[in-house]
Amino acid sequence: QVQLVESGGGLVQAGGSLRLSCAASGRTYSGGALGWFRQAPGKEREFVAAITWSSSWILYADSVKGRFTISRDNPKNTIDLQMNGLKPEDTAVYYCALRRGFSAQLKGVRDVEYWGQGTQVTVSS
Repeated sequence: QVQLVESGGGLVQAGGSLRLSCAASGRTYSGGALGWFRQAPGKEREFVAAITWSSSWILYADSVKGRFTISRDNPKNTIDLQMNGLKPEDTAVYYCALRRGFSAQLKGVRDVEYWGQGTQVTVSS
């Protein structure tokens, strides 16, 4: 089994910053793409950012490009999402996601094998 545990969510004013972290444990992966998705109330879960095992491929949603940065530390089995210039429309529950495989990529909900439990991010105007 795989466990993904997010941390770092909270309440911040518009224009502020937050850093989310996700720690993977268990029979995780021998290589895998990790990423972030988010779901706002009444909306579908959407892709935010993803990074491959080697960090050679990184993808961002257009809505966060230039404001968010994803990174990973393989020896620690963690990924981070640095979120700057936060906007009220970034308010959502943010989920860590995993697709196993050295060459795996994450581009959408259907690519995800494992989900974290989610962490709330609230941006006030």
